[in-house]
Amino acid sequence: MRLLEILRRKSVLRGDFTLASGKKSNVYVDARLTTLHAAAMPLIGEAFLQKMRERGWAPDAVGGLTMGADPIVVAVARESLGGDKPMDGFLIRKEAKGHGRGRYVEGLPTGEGLSAVIVEDTSTTGGSTIKAIERAREFGFDVLGAIALVDREEGGREAIEASGCGFDRIFTLKQLLEQDG
Repeated sequence: MRLLEILRRKSVLRGDFTLASGKKSNVYVDARLTTLHAAAMPLIGEAFLQKMRERGWAPDAVGGLTMGADPIVVAVARESLGGDKPMDGFLIRKEAKGHGRGRYVEGLPTGEGLSAVIVEDTSTTGGSTIKAIERAREFGFDVLGAIALVDREEGGREAIEASGCGFDRIFTLKQLLEQDG
């Protein structure tokens, strides 16, 4: 798969890293090096749309926690124009905006009456995704599920599912590291 090869080539980094979860790792997936790559954008959009079809999720909107989700949201919303149900995007701030309307969620006036899927670039423990799910629900969305581009398989799925939300992924870290050498 072309997207997998782009991720392997551009986003898998070796060294000493501290992940958003606080865990230490000698492998870091800087997914933004792929999600912001022009050639990868339509592939990302289609991969997420395909995963939603497989799960039977037909959301009105797609969104996630800034900044990891931002390019994925845009790619999915853009690619959805070619399908039966175009979906809008929304972004969730880590902290409420300190001025103006003081909102967490940007891009739509409300989530009331709308369904959504939360997207994430990389999931480790699921904390960022759970925060996004909670903020989206507070905004009024019916959250159908969450999808990560890369699942590090370190408890994220279990934590997200324990929060009452379905979870899926496009790739696992193991898949990214296969043939790595």
